[in-house]
Amino acid sequence: MTKEEIIAKAKQVIETEQQAITGLLNSLGHEFADAIGVLKHAVEMHHKIVIIGVGKSGNICHKIAATLNSTGATAVVLDSQNALHGDIGLISEGDVVIALSYSGETAELLNLIPAIKRFDVKIISITGKHESSLAKYSDVSLITPVEREACPLNLAPTSSSTAALVMGDALAMVLLDERGFTEEEFAKYHPGGSLGVALLTKVEDIMRMGDALAMLPADVTVEVAIAAMSMSRSGACVLVTDAGGLAGVFTHGDFARAFEQNDSVRGRLVREFMTVKPITVQASSLAAEAIKKIGKHKIDDVVVLDEAGKPVGLVDTQDFAKLKLI
Repeated sequence: MTKEEIIAKAKQVIETEQQAITGLLNSLGHEFADAIGVLKHAVEMHHKIVIIGVGKSGNICHKIAATLNSTGATAVVLDSQNALHGDIGLISEGDVVIALSYSGETAELLNLIPAIKRFDVKIISITGKHESSLAKYSDVSLITPVEREACPLNLAPTSSSTAALVMGDALAMVLLDERGFTEEEFAKYHPGGSLGVALLTKVEDIMRMGDALAMLPADVTVEVAIAAMSMSRSGACVLVTDAGGLAGVFTHGDFARAFEQNDSVRGRLVREFMTVKPITVQASSLAAEAIKKIGKHKIDDVVVLDEAGKPVGLVDTQDFAKLKLI
């Protein structure tokens, strides 16, 4: 095949799997909400989620379990072959079992069902067939319809495994939201790496203050503000009222725009050019909140306030890279 033909084949695979996800989106019904209710109750009662599948479905099980665990919902993967030889002891009364099989007729999985039903557990299935044996044996059945696999032979599990993975992600994310899972809780489960640093670090730990902070009264001249910014090596100057409250913020960008209109701005008061209501963040907030605000508002600096609403620092977007927060 030519390079163009190879790329065309790859696009065809992606489009086929994309169609599978679209089909999943269109077919989602009330049973999904039922599944969330079952999972939420189990998590709130401190039970676990046991996930089982065979072959490619088994691989998907590990990803779903990892996502659930990372969001505070205890999940384990039960090997279907070892389960009949003692590992079924992994299941406890009150747990929820999520069983994956696109055909819903996987022998190794169906052989487990009678043993699983001896426990007081709920079974949620993720399968492609309404009329399958697995669906019939389940308390809640989530159907993942797929017109064809992305495999040219329509044999290798591709579209079907993608649909199961997406369904698992949907369960985990909606469950997270339904439980009111917070960023602070998320941080507890991600202590390592750059993600953990960003989630565990607070704004007060990274904000510029002291000599690194340009903070002046709002009635100073632009020239004084620019000098203070240069001294602190900062791209912004925080302006305060006589009572110490936040009056505004003046940036290098503000100066450049003002200078374009009139090159004699240096002697004028900075309050004429400052942003009166700048974006702010609390000192006690997580650094992730500052990152979010800088990205959302497309700005370079965020003013940090204390509990009384007075400015105490500044967060500069350039600091994130230095601190490996992004």
